[in-house]
Amino acid sequence: QVLTADGVEIAQFGTERRIFVPIAQTPSRLKQAVLATEDADFYAHGGISWRGLARATVANVMSVFDKGMPQGASTITQQVARTFFLSTRRTPERKIKEALLALQLERQLSKDQILELYLNQIYLGQRAYGFGAAAQIYFGKTLDQLTLAETAMLAGLPQNPIHANPLASPDIIGITTFTNPATSHLDAVTNGSIDLTESTGAYRVGTVISTVGD
Repeated sequence: QVLTADGVEIAQFGTERRIFVPIAQTPSRLKQAVLATEDADFYAHGGISWRGLARATVANVMSVFDKGMPQGASTITQQVARTFFLSTRRTPERKIKEALLALQLERQLSKDQILELYLNQIYLGQRAYGFGAAAQIYFGKTLDQLTLAETAMLAGLPQNPIHANPLASPDIIGITTFTNPATSHLDAVTNGSIDLTESTGAYRVGTVISTVGD
């Protein structure tokens, strides 16, 4: 980072852009949106979600027949383990190591600590690692300045950061076709944890991301 004398950033260099945001300063609706999208059982499971694994298994079997998109079953804890300690190669050996590391992380760290690592480390496209950096790159805002629609868009990026981000695909706002995965972005709205006054915009953004992801 290049800062002025009074601490204002005027430039940033490097292959990765990061802005660390402590979990206590992360807006609750961003956390709710990410959990609804990535790991709804995060605070209930011990690192591995057997329900999520079963759901993904059924979906992947069905995708063989209808040529749909395969689903992953990694929890947020498993994704943290993979990001920090493993490669991205899809092998049975890596999945076993990922699960074992996730169990160990759950024993050594609190849920909030694990979520904090995830929110600040996950790749979200355009050299952005973490949601703080993504908010700046895509919207020129801090996390607490994001609208619900912007929050929903960022929450969907971990599933498809390269093609679903608004800089790589500026025309995605024009896409309105509804696909089933889009509903996950709005679980936090429908259960009352997010202000419904902005839900229409979030619905559209969530739909856009899921459509592009297909």
